[in-house]
Amino acid sequence: MSLLAHLRSSVRAKLLALVLLPLAGMLPALLFALTVWGGNAYDRLLIFKIRSDLAVANGYFDRVRESVGSGVGMLAASNRLASALARRDGAALSDFLQATKNSLRVDFLHFVAPDGRVAGSSDRLPPGTDLTARPAVRDALAGRAGTVLDIFTREHLAAIHPDLAERARVPIIATRNAAPDMYADRDAETRGMVIHAAAPVHDGDGKLRGALVGGLLLNRNLDFVDRINEIVYPTGALPFGGNGTATLFLDDVRIATNVRLFQDADNRERAIGTRISAEVGAAVLGRGETWLDRAFVVNDWYVSAYEPLVDSEGQRIGVLYVGYLEAPFRAIMHWALGGIVVIFAAAILLAAMWSMKWARGIFRPLERMNDTMNAIEAGDAAARVGALPQPDEIGQLAAHFDQLLDRQQEQNEELRRWGEELDAKVAERTAALEASNRELREAQRRLVMSEKLAAIGELTAGVAHEINNPVAVIQGNLDVLREVLGEGAAPVREELRLADQQIDRIRLIVAKLLQFARPSEFAGYIENVSPREVLADCLVLVGHLLKRGNIAIVQDIASARSVAINRNELQQVVINLLVNAIQAMPDGGTLTLATRDWDEDSAPIGAALTVMDTGAGIAPENLGRIFDPFYSTKGQGGTGLGLSVSYGLVERYGGRITAESQPGSGTKFSVWLRSE
Repeated sequence: MSLLAHLRSSVRAKLLALVLLPLAGMLPALLFALTVWGGNAYDRLLIFKIRSDLAVANGYFDRVRESVGSGVGMLAASNRLASALARRDGAALSDFLQATKNSLRVDFLHFVAPDGRVAGSSDRLPPGTDLTARPAVRDALAGRAGTVLDIFTREHLAAIHPDLAERARVPIIATRNAAPDMYADRDAETRGMVIHAAAPVHDGDGKLRGALVGGLLLNRNLDFVDRINEIVYPTGALPFGGNGTATLFLDDVRIATNVRLFQDADNRERAIGTRISAEVGAAVLGRGETWLDRAFVVNDWYVSAYEPLVDSEGQRIGVLYVGYLEAPFRAIMHWALGGIVVIFAAAILLAAMWSMKWARGIFRPLERMNDTMNAIEAGDAAARVGALPQPDEIGQLAAHFDQLLDRQQEQNEELRRWGEELDAKVAERTAALEASNRELREAQRRLVMSEKLAAIGELTAGVAHEINNPVAVIQGNLDVLREVLGEGAAPVREELRLADQQIDRIRLIVAKLLQFARPSEFAGYIENVSPREVLADCLVLVGHLLKRGNIAIVQDIASARSVAINRNELQQVVINLLVNAIQAMPDGGTLTLATRDWDEDSAPIGAALTVMDTGAGIAPENLGRIFDPFYSTKGQGGTGLGLSVSYGLVERYGGRITAESQPGSGTKFSVWLRSE
């Protein structure tokens, strides 16, 4: 019997052909489409990752350049340099620069006179050397600070210090795929790539005294490329032990890299002195393009990103590179495609076995059941299979199927009603629980605060009593001593006066403790106070702290209302917030002071006073506890009472203090005060 005749006469054959022929035709097409799509998606994913890696590496490189520039600029404006220049001693100036360069993490420092000639050097650059050929130096002598990449010749590096010339020398190593060397007779790269920074130096009258010049040599700077690699490719960031690499090129020669010369795991020799591949060099150094693709690196294929580096005159002088081995990612894709092929093949085999076993006598009943299921899925809940002519298991199954559908329809209706009732009850109960939880948390907070304050009050009262008794005895004995000695007390009159002052200080401390423990007994006289005037007075009182840090003051006084509070106590609150803000900005920043009207429902309530810094901020887990007594984020540097006392003072007069903060973005405190 022919195959065509067998297909016409056999339901089993028809069912088998119906199942297998589409799969047999679709499998190759699906595999081809999956391979093409997966390969393209894989390439896009790798390019996206390497582009992100290059952005991270560029960010770190820029931070290093900014660090060198800011260090030179700060030293140029420092009193230390001004003092060294004031001595007018070239040798002493050179000694000062030599002692300072290590703290700035640079390889050399020069001071250049207004004519562009060296007046002092941290190393061996001869006095009188003309540096005006360097654009960075010319800009600094014109009053503009700058940081650029420059290429220094071997002679210039040797003139600064022989060690720099030796460190810059990189023997060239031949590798696969490298372009022919443009310098046919060279066996080593002797030039140096330098982060070159220069800043003008002015005297007290603003007159230009010269320029401070500093530089960091990048040749063989392994800490630089290793740090980039740690940031871009931390341990475990790549699959299957993949390696991430970073490199700095001078022209086409690797001058700093963590690429290994051999792929032997035990060989740790770096590929310094090897050259960029011809294809990449033509694109990046020749045409100035950024390369984001696979590339052959020394001895293997890497997913690579190359970006040209330019000097102070805009000339391409080198390349920044990051990349990672491509092999682990290729292995992942191949394993995935292999797994899909195996799954498809297994599916075809199982389908064929099942079709050959069950094709006879089940095609039509199953088709009716399938039609019924499709109708139900389409929304026809009344669809049923109905009676079948065959009284076999398929017919019984169809009858049971109809019974299940009837029962399911009834249960669905009942479940729907139950669900609606349950949703309503859950929503009602959830709202009640949320309200109860809020009330409970607030009650707990107040109870804990009350217990803390009660304990502190008992302790403070006892301490105050124990301190006041001996203080009274000491004061009484001092008075008796003056009375008995009379004029004979003249030689120690100053010492007695100092003793009186210290006794008064002890009494003041005890009074402050009692005021914290029993605030209701020490409420101050209420008056109408202008927040603007209090801010001005407090700025004067903390002026000595502001002078010690590089802190800019910004004021936004938008409210002219007065508030009802004791002036001294409001000053205490504001000074505490100002001191906290100044301490949060040890390296300088911006302190913003503002006032605005406080209105609710279009009705005037009072005024809000804001103190905002640009410090490190407060972590979210600490923000909710900063007003608790004895809780401090300053470690042993704080008592934890400042904000708690301030909160109590403001709350006593019907106001409140709120705090907003994000780590790294500073902190904002707002004091809400009522007018009446």
